[in-house]
Amino acid sequence: MSTASQPSGDIREKPFAEALGERYLSYALSTIMARSLPDVRDGLKPVHRRLLYAMLQLRLDPATGFKKCARVVGDVIGKYHPHGDVAVYDALVRLAQSFAQRYPLVDGQGNFGNIDGDNAAAMRYTEARLTEVAAALLEDIDQDTVDFRATYDGEGEEPLVLPARFPNLLANGSAGIAVGMATSIPPHNAGEICDALLHLIKFPKATIAKLVEFMPGPDFPTGGVLVEGRDSVIAAYGAGRGSFRLRARWESEKTGLGQYRIIVTEIPYQVQKSRLIEKIAELLTEKKLALLADVLDESTEDVRLVLEPKSRNVDPAVLMESLFRHTEMEVRIPLNLNVLDRTNTPRVMNLRDALQAFLDHRHDVLLRRTRHRLAEIERRIEVLAGYLIAYVNLDEVIRIIREAEEPKPALIKRFKLTDAQAEAILNLRLRALRRLEEVAIRREHEALGAEKKELTQLLRDEDRRWKAIAAEITDIKKRFGPATPLGRRRTEIGDAPAPIVVPIEALIEREPLTVICSTKGWIRALRGRLADAGELKYKEGDSAKFILPADSTDRLVVFATNGRFYTIAADRLPRGRGDGEPLRLMIDLANDHDLVALFVHKPGRKLAVAAADGRGFIVAEDEVIAQTRAGKQVLNVAGDVEAKICVPAEGDAVAVLGDNRKLLVFKLDELPEMSRGRGVILQKFREGGLADLKVFTLAEGLSWKIGDRVQIETAIEPWVGARAQAGRLPPQGFPRANKFG
Repeated sequence: MSTASQPSGDIREKPFAEALGERYLSYALSTIMARSLPDVRDGLKPVHRRLLYAMLQLRLDPATGFKKCARVVGDVIGKYHPHGDVAVYDALVRLAQSFAQRYPLVDGQGNFGNIDGDNAAAMRYTEARLTEVAAALLEDIDQDTVDFRATYDGEGEEPLVLPARFPNLLANGSAGIAVGMATSIPPHNAGEICDALLHLIKFPKATIAKLVEFMPGPDFPTGGVLVEGRDSVIAAYGAGRGSFRLRARWESEKTGLGQYRIIVTEIPYQVQKSRLIEKIAELLTEKKLALLADVLDESTEDVRLVLEPKSRNVDPAVLMESLFRHTEMEVRIPLNLNVLDRTNTPRVMNLRDALQAFLDHRHDVLLRRTRHRLAEIERRIEVLAGYLIAYVNLDEVIRIIREAEEPKPALIKRFKLTDAQAEAILNLRLRALRRLEEVAIRREHEALGAEKKELTQLLRDEDRRWKAIAAEITDIKKRFGPATPLGRRRTEIGDAPAPIVVPIEALIEREPLTVICSTKGWIRALRGRLADAGELKYKEGDSAKFILPADSTDRLVVFATNGRFYTIAADRLPRGRGDGEPLRLMIDLANDHDLVALFVHKPGRKLAVAAADGRGFIVAEDEVIAQTRAGKQVLNVAGDVEAKICVPAEGDAVAVLGDNRKLLVFKLDELPEMSRGRGVILQKFREGGLADLKVFTLAEGLSWKIGDRVQIETAIEPWVGARAQAGRLPPQGFPRANKFG
């Protein structure tokens, strides 16, 4: 091979799987630590932390004017966050949205979007500055309270974490999806968090149940009603994982003449109002909200949705329950307290761990701030001591400065000064040599000495430090707690709702249907009652198998050869005169099994089920209703044996017919009622199996179909016997097809 064709650079051979694994791990760690998970101490992700710090550097504190968001975004991506401006601006916008942030960190001026889901204006039009909450997060950052690191280009520094006097993680919450993990922390009330923190300072081993007394649940910026039971709340906070049920706030408004309408004033957190209205309108069009007549949006800055009932006789609670079940009037807010701890390790914390991590951070900040202040005091006291020496020996100091070629070493040698003291004396202005300045310096020296003594005692006494932290938390509660408009609780803590029985008519408008299922399992529903089945068309090679009248509010029960029962809502069947859809797409029925029966569910009815081997039993129809696509196993079958019969058990006698054309009649009481199993032997066969089964009333006689007519045999005593007998040949004229019809 020629030299020119050889690859240049450091080429290392490595298995592809190993190389891919290393690179994906690096990507995963970067996503987890630098993008998606918040820090437990300040509750911020890097982009939010960089935004706030950049705004601090631009002097956009709450007391100053606004600056264009484009200026802020430009500084952030230019100095700290080398990513797209759209992503950074979106993060800034969210920090300013009062419906997204419980305690906004950015004070926005201009169009920052709305609860309908409309986007904010472009960054060149909007302006921003920090809020008081953000200022509390950044407070004391210039007093060596946190570590800094070099920015991505090495030209500046950025904080690893903010001092965070405000408990931002729980107060504003966080959400993010990393690689292999996610976080979802709902917002809480800052005043309640402060109460829990103060209790935890006094009782470090406080239980989760006790902390929940102070923090009964999330507090969302859009209000609503929390309807999660207390035990569930405690369990969620104890594990760091769970969810909370949140409902819209509503009230009934009288309109006269016995009429009323429902007014929704608060919708659940992170639900777009426009999308919610569209969903309700869609359900109305599909006739799935039979109790609701119309929905109107009368919102201005405040939410006001008007729900018009179809009748004044409709119970408002039942109407709202139907909306809770079908729309985002009720949502589940997840809790996954997955955060980065102080060592940058991702882990799921419980409520006490998260609160304690904040307290530990504030303790570290207090220690660092105190040491920083002590160092400043000691430097200042050193300089002041030099000034006092200079004032006492003013004439000699002036003489040395005038006559010495190098006054600094001379001053140090003559008065035993430090380098810093000598430098400070040499930098003194002439106007500072007045007598009054000497008095002021002595007073400052005494005050700093007293402050130094206090700070030294603070460093030595842990109890005093925790009292200082408690005072800071009390101040935060006063500034952002329940006594302020911002801190007043917005989400009502309600009880777990009592079960409300919503009639099916409240969810679906009742209308007559004709259900058609073909031999190959294609199912559809036609509106109204079908007069002539001969008009129906099927796919080539297919034909009718089941045609039955039903209503849109009915549930259909399917019994298959695998012994399973499946349940389908009639309103979910495809409509129209097409071919319909394969039933197997609606239920989990394997291709090697077929349908045995399809009928409308009637509560309280009993069914007789039997397999091809002649075993069966009675089952209550209410017991066979399935809640999932997988169905419910009722008749156990194995090997080549398949389920064959499912008929209503209405009567007092059972007639069974074998493939060997033997008929046996016995009392229905001899069949046991079971919820699941193989059942008992119905009829004995030398060869073959069960051909058909019928439940009837003995006094009315046994009937069967021959063509279009029905024949009834009342003299059936010769065929009456005990269950599990062989039976005898059926009466003259019985169909050769071996079916009762």
